[in-house]
Amino acid sequence: MPGLYKGDGPQCSVDSSGPRLLPSCLSDTPSIGLRRVAMGERYDCTECQESLYGHKYILKEEKPYCIKCYETLFSNTCEVCQKLISCTSKDLSYKDRHWHSECFLCNKCSRSLVDRPFATKDEALMCIECYSNEYSAKCHACLKTIMPGSKKMEHKGNSWHESCFTCNRCQQPIGTRSFVQKDANNYCLPCYEKQFALQCVHCKKPITTGGVNYHDQPWHKECFVCIGCKQQLAGQRFTSRDDFAYCLDCFCNLFAKKCAYCTTPISGLGGSKYISFEQRQWHNDCFNCKRCCVSLVGRGFLTCKDDILCPDCGKDI
Repeated sequence: MPGLYKGDGPQCSVDSSGPRLLPSCLSDTPSIGLRRVAMGERYDCTECQESLYGHKYILKEEKPYCIKCYETLFSNTCEVCQKLISCTSKDLSYKDRHWHSECFLCNKCSRSLVDRPFATKDEALMCIECYSNEYSAKCHACLKTIMPGSKKMEHKGNSWHESCFTCNRCQQPIGTRSFVQKDANNYCLPCYEKQFALQCVHCKKPITTGGVNYHDQPWHKECFVCIGCKQQLAGQRFTSRDDFAYCLDCFCNLFAKKCAYCTTPISGLGGSKYISFEQRQWHNDCFNCKRCCVSLVGRGFLTCKDDILCPDCGKDI
């Protein structure tokens, strides 16, 4: 996570004439004030009770502490060297972690991160350059690192700088416009249509996706429809007559012969079988004796006007 820390150094001084307030160098800044001490009055460290006359000291919550006690009680430990961060040193903090300024370094190149932007990976500090080289995506076009915070374009696992994501034909940035990828190159839609797209034989417009090929001619899926009911035929069973495509229902209703028994169309498509006799046709399932309903497929039969009969039923005729 990127961050930027700018610290201020401590200000400590020696006063041999009497107690004086010294600001803390830590992030938890003690209250600031001034205390007057009468002649002969003691002024001792709150912790060790040693006299503070002529020594450095720090006030915290209006209580004075000698430097040694203050550091023992309140100073933070450096993440790198594990030593206390003294009052005379800068205490640089980030997410409840603390460093000496000289220890606040990039984990890769060891450059100082004081007053510089940085990033973290698995709690390790890194300058932006090292973080980018190690973990940031590389541009598929120029092969350079895409720096954190900069805009990048992504498609099918590849990344580009925004300025590198251009049409292979017109070289203009594609941005968020529609595009087509062909042979690992990207094309804006107008350029792709001019250079590669086939034209639909029906509407004469370019086919960019989802085309259908019929009789070696390209069609949009939405243009390849039944000449009768206009239903889309892509992915459906269909047939043709006089170079026109028909769905099965329209073809049967318009051109198929009708069964002499049930009067519905006999398509004859897909290998379905039917019986034909004297200009009449029957579905296999409909070719039955009029009286006893036994199937006459593959058997002898007799006719009586429009009816067909099995030999047994035909004896009485």
